[in-house]
Amino acid sequence: MERPLIAALLLVGLIIGSGVGSSYARARRGWNDYQAAKKTVPGARRAAWMLIKVVTTKVGVIALLLVGAVAYAAAGGSDDPAPVPTPSSSADERPAR
Repeated sequence: MERPLIAALLLVGLIIGSGVGSSYARARRGWNDYQAAKKTVPGARRAAWMLIKVVTTKVGVIALLLVGAVAYAAAGGSDDPAPVPTPSSSADERPAR
């Protein structure tokens, strides 16, 4: 009578133990993954700020070049005024009296 009871208790203990053990292993792997990701955050943050500084610098230089080009074009390149076109008579028209 004791043998079936012991076997049943052993089976129940085995099932509960394997469930608890696999849950513990899963939690431990998750914790290790979390710690590894937590260590990489400062490096990734530094890299992101470095990329933002590089892009901001390039955009600033391009904007300054564009503003300079617009200012140069607005000031005009030559001192001579543009010639004013005059109407010319064509061969078809008769001169007015």
